[in-house]
Amino acid sequence: MSEALSEQNDALLATYNRAPVTFVRGEGCELIDAQGQRYLDFIAGIAVCALGHAHPAIAHAVAEQANTLVHTSNLYHHEPSGTLARALVERSGLARAFFCNSGTEANEAAIKLARKLAYRNGEPERTTILSCTGSFHGRTLGALAATANDAYKVGFGPMPGGFAFTPFNDIAALERNLDESVAAFIVEPVQGESGVHPADPEFLRAARRLCDERGALLIFDEIQCGMGRLGPLFAFESFDVVPDVVTMAKALANGLPIGAMLVAERAANGLQPGDHGSTFGGSPVSAAAAIAHLRERDRLGLAEHVRAVGTAFMERLQELANAYPSLFGAPRGMGLLLGLPVREPHEAGSLVAALRERGVLAGTAGGNTLRFAPPLIATRAHVDRALAALSVCAENMAGTNMEIVPGG
Repeated sequence: MSEALSEQNDALLATYNRAPVTFVRGEGCELIDAQGQRYLDFIAGIAVCALGHAHPAIAHAVAEQANTLVHTSNLYHHEPSGTLARALVERSGLARAFFCNSGTEANEAAIKLARKLAYRNGEPERTTILSCTGSFHGRTLGALAATANDAYKVGFGPMPGGFAFTPFNDIAALERNLDESVAAFIVEPVQGESGVHPADPEFLRAARRLCDERGALLIFDEIQCGMGRLGPLFAFESFDVVPDVVTMAKALANGLPIGAMLVAERAANGLQPGDHGSTFGGSPVSAAAAIAHLRERDRLGLAEHVRAVGTAFMERLQELANAYPSLFGAPRGMGLLLGLPVREPHEAGSLVAALRERGVLAGTAGGNTLRFAPPLIATRAHVDRALAALSVCAENMAGTNMEIVPGG
């Protein structure tokens, strides 16, 4: 890293342990650093750049919109947000959309919607937001209170009240815990941050039944696992369970900041003028990028591609786990959101560093799981390239019986 860049980074608040690499350009499934080295990006900005980097359709839409209208606030109508809202409700079958700037804001909106709807329905005591063990719903205080991992909460207490947890994929516990005090049950169809754990379809079907029986909203947090990462546009389509609320962000605008909450008709009057808002939510530029993303996705027919490449990727990861059973557990995930557990005493973080030395970018999740969330346009050739690097790293790890030797 150059001295000038180091000085610039010194001005940033140290909230991230950034890797020692500075990216200056992206092309498709690759990122290029300041020295011109290319990296295969198999984390995609943490499941954000679904169409890869510098996609021409996205770049054109952003430039055209920026040259026309950047901001009006939500005190007025503008065409991009209306067009995007219509596209999302038509594709989802839900009724209304609310736009914000991030996933945690989308979950905050969903929490407020659930409680205000209960209040408007004459049930002011129905305030509990129920979520799952292993969940991650965001960094703001409300979304953090709905997140099960206490490590994220240390030093930020007291947490807001009115939140409770139930074991993930445990139907009997859900039967006990989803009572008449619950305003909403929020669940990730595939938990990402806890180590890539898919929900049992029967668990989600039970959640739908219990919410209907007991008057609670069912919220699917699709911020990481939605927007086609499992194949279909919406994660709920992979489970054949339709929620009352879907929260979205990350990949929606392929890298520009935007979040969305989609709401079924039965819950659409939960928030009314003055109840909630966002200065920048659904800005013309971000909305234009999201519209271009949806259109390009339709053109490419990505659902089947994701299924096929994801299946091949999972098979290759399983072969690697079988070849090195002392190093890796069985891979988990769906589509192109996959996790490979790393057995103790080895560290997933060391493996990520070794992969980076070999020109492949991956991430970690759940403490000691290697996480892959490549662009949805990734091909089997890209998978082969990533697994070739991972195989070398695994051989180094097995050969030394210690931490990985980066670039060994």
